[in-house]
Amino acid sequence: MNIPLYMKAIVLAGRILFSLIFIMSGFNHFSDEAIEHAAQKGVPLAAIAVPLSGFLAIIGGLSIITGFKARIGALLIILFLVPVTIMMHDFWTIADPMQQNIQRIMFMKNLSILGGALMIAYYGSGAMSVDGLIKRKENKY
Repeated sequence: MNIPLYMKAIVLAGRILFSLIFIMSGFNHFSDEAIEHAAQKGVPLAAIAVPLSGFLAIIGGLSIITGFKARIGALLIILFLVPVTIMMHDFWTIADPMQQNIQRIMFMKNLSILGGALMIAYYGSGAMSVDGLIKRKENKY
């Protein structure tokens, strides 16, 4: 099937936009403030879990943005998002209506992003990617 160039570019743009939040925010997970915040939220072994989550976010985001092993990268993002969403955006435990609403929005945002990660895990990275380049080279021989 011959996919138009603009459609290939749309998938590339989607991967870039999808990945930026993980690459940019992942580095914050190595800060003392992020570890302390997670510990206050009850994250077990926060000193290990928070940097590990940052590693998953950065590596998963880089994998998706480049399209290199993007399905695995998407699985890393899923592995990152599920516990973070449940533990850090637990709106159902918050009494203050404004804070509860903010955390509900963050929870739903993460669910939406989780849906995107599931789609990347299934469909892959598209033609304008390292994975696409490898596939084209394999099919030539």
